[in-house]
Amino acid sequence: MLSQTTYGVSLREVQASRDQKTMTQSMTAAVYEQYGSPEVVQIKTVPVPEYAEDEVLIRVHYSTVNRTDCGFLRAKPFIVRFFSGLTKPKNTILGSEFAGEVVATGATVTDFAIGDRVFGFTDEVYGFGGHAQFNTMSDKGLLAKIPAHFSYEEAAAGMEGSHYALSDIRALGIDKKHRVLINGATGAIGSAAVQLIHALGAEVTAVCATPYMDTVAKLGAHRVIDYLNEDFTQLDEQFDAVFDSVGKSSFGQCKRILKDDGVYLSTELGAYCQNPLFALLTPIFSKQQVKFPLPRATRADADYIASAMHNKQFKPLIDRTYPLHQIQDAFHYVETGEKIGNVLIEIPPVE
Repeated sequence: MLSQTTYGVSLREVQASRDQKTMTQSMTAAVYEQYGSPEVVQIKTVPVPEYAEDEVLIRVHYSTVNRTDCGFLRAKPFIVRFFSGLTKPKNTILGSEFAGEVVATGATVTDFAIGDRVFGFTDEVYGFGGHAQFNTMSDKGLLAKIPAHFSYEEAAAGMEGSHYALSDIRALGIDKKHRVLINGATGAIGSAAVQLIHALGAEVTAVCATPYMDTVAKLGAHRVIDYLNEDFTQLDEQFDAVFDSVGKSSFGQCKRILKDDGVYLSTELGAYCQNPLFALLTPIFSKQQVKFPLPRATRADADYIASAMHNKQFKPLIDRTYPLHQIQDAFHYVETGEKIGNVLIEIPPVE
């Protein structure tokens, strides 16, 4: 006889999710129906999303609020409206990353089964959806099984920052021979980059504020610079790569600390969208280059990140956790720019 719970999810949830295509179901979600401040986000009851034949339905336990969510909430920069809707959002539930359990699978799904603990990343192209009790995800997307020694809470922040960091690391061409400077080493992307680059064997110099220097050193930085007391762009040394994970510097400021064939990368567009422009022009006119890669979301990358977590080469840095009904406060906190690592959202259980 089956017990009342299977893999931590109630039988009622599993049975309901299996039948969800033929009956109306509802869930609790944080919904925004217009662009604006965090106050436009409201907790509402909405239908459970339908899943396609190549998708899984996931009961979400934790999600995050990050810079991407904040950008799409306010539609800033304006260019995000070309993805999310010119006058109002097409997809009204944000949340680009999550951890949860599979409660239903489409007909062609073979790599995931009901009961699997999973974590993943889904952006505007794929519909967001993490700030809700249920979300759908393609089995070919940035989705992986949670390593055994990780909880849902620890895994929830495992994919977004590391996914962007991994894409940027590959664009920079970093290997164990290189010396790399990372600005913004306490952010979601920066803290992931420190760990992943350290795992490659490269020498990491990290930049952060005074209170977090020990934390960043433990992530794998060989040297930590306190930006409150020292301007890293004025160092009397040179690096193979400068990776600005918070977009606070420019190529012009960092040229002097780059080697003759060094590479600069920022996660932001830069003033007057200079970084994508320099990425096109510097390979033609300069040995020093700017990179501005467009990340892709693939199962291979998800498996790489899960493997790094399993091998204790990467663990997401967590700042704090808010319950879903306090998600407005979470947005306000992330918008201060003072978060360390990741801000989690705990999704309530299904009643």
